[in-house]
Amino acid sequence: MQRFLLWSAPGIFVLLWSTGFIGARLGLPYAEPFTFLFIRFALVLVLLIPVAWFTVKKWPNIKLLAHSALVGILLHGGYLGGVFFAIDRGMPAGVSALIVSLQPILTLLLARIFINEKISVRTVGLFLVGLLGVGMVLVPGINGEAMTFPVSSLIASAVAVFGISLGTIYQKHYAGGTDLLAGLSAQYFGATVLTGVLAFSTETMKIEPTGEFLFAMFWLIFVMSFGAVGLLMFLISRDSVARTSVLFFLVPGFTLLIANIMFGETMTYVQLAGLVVASAAVAFVTTRKQ
Repeated sequence: MQRFLLWSAPGIFVLLWSTGFIGARLGLPYAEPFTFLFIRFALVLVLLIPVAWFTVKKWPNIKLLAHSALVGILLHGGYLGGVFFAIDRGMPAGVSALIVSLQPILTLLLARIFINEKISVRTVGLFLVGLLGVGMVLVPGINGEAMTFPVSSLIASAVAVFGISLGTIYQKHYAGGTDLLAGLSAQYFGATVLTGVLAFSTETMKIEPTGEFLFAMFWLIFVMSFGAVGLLMFLISRDSVARTSVLFFLVPGFTLLIANIMFGETMTYVQLAGLVVASAAVAFVTTRKQ
């Protein structure tokens, strides 16, 4: 069973993480971005803390919990907050995804700088091939009008890229030995505080509890916040930052495939070829020694 989990975890993670963008598409029209995230993270915290309280045998010390809370601020608050804010302010999802797709490259560079993770020339080349594949997936869906968006949304996308990159590295270096449930509890506490402050100070906090909103919230809480994020923490703990971050090159292509199934969105041959190119790059990085 453990061997199957080790083998299947990367693929399951990519599939689950890709559905997060679909959930955001369904839920964001009915709530402002930080309000949406604040409600999501607060509900996760309410559900997670009792489970963690009764199942965690030995809680980490305050220092480790503080490290995990900072991971939550960067990985959940910074990344998702930046993406949701950018889209809410008029940046097309395709453009936002294209900017955020720089994350594996940035993570690779930051891991070399901050934690001295060894990176071969071959790995750098494969990351560039993966980025090319992402570009082939995303660029065909971006039209001429897509480049008219406010500077604030561009800044928010940059915050998202740095948030997830730094959060991944920080988790690996400072919070990797933390119990999973205890660490996730601290992460979502940090994310709830950040998004709560932003929601209360900048938004009306009004929501429309439609069926789509409730389904999106349910999906993002149980599938994304518990399933996908838990798998991400598992992957970070067992592998290098490079091998973990490269998986994000597959997310845009799989998101488009899911959107094709759910919403009937077309996928061109160029986009399919891009997914194949990205998949090949990921396969070479994850199956060979660096």
